[in-house]
Amino acid sequence: MLVYFVFLQYLAWAAAQINFTNPIIWQDLPDIDLIRHGDAYYYSASTFQFSPGAVILRSYDLVNWEYVSHSVPSLEFGNTEGFDLVSGPGQRYNQGIFASYFNYRKSTDKFYWGGCIVGDWKTYIYTAPAVEGPWTQSSVIDICLYDAGMLIDDDDTMYVAHGNTNISVAQLSDDGLRVVRDEIVFNSTEELGYIEGSRFYKRNGAWYLWIVKPVPNQIVLKSTTGPFGPYEWRWVLQSNGNPVPGAGNPHQGALVSTPDDKWHYIAHLEAYPGGRIPVLAPVHWDDDGWPHVDFVDGQWSSSYPYPLPEHPVKPITGTDKFETLGPQYQWNHNPDNSAWAINNGLELHTATVTDDFFRARNTLTHRILGPQSILTVELDHSRMADGDRAGVVLFRYAAAWIGIIKSGNSTRVAMVNNILMIPDDGWHTVNKGDEIASVEVSGALIWLRLEVGVNSFYNQEGRFSYSTDGINFEPLGEPHDEIDRGILHFMGYRYGVFSYATLARGGAVTVKSLSIHE
Repeated sequence: MLVYFVFLQYLAWAAAQINFTNPIIWQDLPDIDLIRHGDAYYYSASTFQFSPGAVILRSYDLVNWEYVSHSVPSLEFGNTEGFDLVSGPGQRYNQGIFASYFNYRKSTDKFYWGGCIVGDWKTYIYTAPAVEGPWTQSSVIDICLYDAGMLIDDDDTMYVAHGNTNISVAQLSDDGLRVVRDEIVFNSTEELGYIEGSRFYKRNGAWYLWIVKPVPNQIVLKSTTGPFGPYEWRWVLQSNGNPVPGAGNPHQGALVSTPDDKWHYIAHLEAYPGGRIPVLAPVHWDDDGWPHVDFVDGQWSSSYPYPLPEHPVKPITGTDKFETLGPQYQWNHNPDNSAWAINNGLELHTATVTDDFFRARNTLTHRILGPQSILTVELDHSRMADGDRAGVVLFRYAAAWIGIIKSGNSTRVAMVNNILMIPDDGWHTVNKGDEIASVEVSGALIWLRLEVGVNSFYNQEGRFSYSTDGINFEPLGEPHDEIDRGILHFMGYRYGVFSYATLARGGAVTVKSLSIHE
């Protein structure tokens, strides 16, 4: 027993000697919710129109994270045709899954996810017996619990804090699937103005609402009376530093505690064009029960000691040969599941006839690893049909791609730039792209490469190249300057792999491998 105790002391000491550097993940993972379950920590994030939705990551030290699952298997919300990216209703870019809650209830041994779906404005609740699933849509509530945060109280009652400017608390039914009481508990002040992004906690007999004043401030509300208040408030963040050079100030996000009541805060900060990325800091509590972020010289630091013994997990970098489709990927809108398969790689059949990339189904996406990284895809294009387009894309609301164009007896690798959609009338495409350069190619295989920088203040571009042997790469076309025009479009740039038809469906490609390296 003594040896075990000494070993634990050593681990604690060792953890204290190692520092991590923010951001903890340089990927677009916004609107964070956090829980601890067993010896693991789980992180849920917004995913907008990408499917499956509500990504879940896991860590054992709060610094190293791996992709595990999604709480929403498919975007089945109201008018699903929009989320299916079919003709008629249009599309759901910049809609879908925004800030939502994620929690575990010991009494039912279930995980719960709930969120108000932007574009449908109802609240959907999903449950699962394990983080890995299966996740099931268990309830639809006909009101919007906007920017919701869940508390499971000491007596097992489930509450959801929600709303903007006027913050409400909803008490849920015993099964956690209906609202039985809903009251405004805090009206914003003239000083605060607009507030949102609730998270809900209880500590030492007091209730806390963790709320963002965008951008980039944070407040906390405290009640010693009950979950319905009354609440007092204090500042937590007021533009306290830039732990990632060139990016914004930390805000929003969630708290989590270790078993020994050590608390930590993961916030996101704006690092466009790459999106919103997470940063971590310890939190301490004063004698009056108010939380404070541990600043260094009044600022959120770029580095802190590891909160727990370092625990490596599966890295984001490496090569995927698609023996399965991992949780690090999402489709752009719901996929046509009849048009893809795992078959000695990722087989993509053309799912759409269109000349507009933004209307093409079954683009498989991956978050860009910042501040810069390289994506390489090995593509078998031998089964493409006349009029097909297939390749790799860099996209947000602007896009550029490199890929194969099949036209009659011609097969060429081309770089297409200047694809653009705008938010007027529900996001429509105003430029379908310009073919900047192309080269005739032969054979069945081609390697396509994107070199991408998403640093917030320099190297904001993507460069495109190709290879016919997987070793020697030739640049093609021009750099894509990543656009951030201040348009309210929350997602950061992503990588994508696509295949679509312009004449008729029937063609296919196989992605033999996908590699990401820094």
